[in-house]
Amino acid sequence: MNAPPPTAIAPDALRRVCSYWTTGIAVITGNASDGSPRGLAVNSFTSLSLDPPLILFAPAASSTTWPDIKATGRFAVNILSAEQSALAQSFARSGGDKFANVSLLDSDDGMPHLAGAMARLVCDVEMVYAGGDHDIVVGRVLQAEQVEEATPLLFYRGRTVSTVENLSPTPKRG
Repeated sequence: MNAPPPTAIAPDALRRVCSYWTTGIAVITGNASDGSPRGLAVNSFTSLSLDPPLILFAPAASSTTWPDIKATGRFAVNILSAEQSALAQSFARSGGDKFANVSLLDSDDGMPHLAGAMARLVCDVEMVYAGGDHDIVVGRVLQAEQVEEATPLLFYRGRTVSTVENLSPTPKRG
């Protein structure tokens, strides 16, 4: 006998519960086919494999930025520091010139590198899979560098933070 299918969970309930999982924030940058810079913030970035060197991230399928970067086959991952909360919020928005007033570093690889990022990776697009309302992007790492020693920028319960120590609920007293 087959078990009945599970009841679907409401998206807002899933978002609320998953907000208790603290993540880092990265900005994926690349170039459009015309050479202009593109970028989007993600908190779905992680390492996948050391041999071969692979990472993954998951941009929204509705993203208007990711298709421009994907078409060129190469991107950079900029891992943000705690001082870059405003930058993360700017790159999380849809539309507009996300690179206005943004300091970029010169690079031999042609990728837009964000000044102040803690670390950077340059990757080729290895594979892209459909994953519900997101794409799952696997990138092959070509270059990796730690740039700055800093406190990471974190995403916790729907906002950017530099530490979660003071965000946990206060214990109930006696």
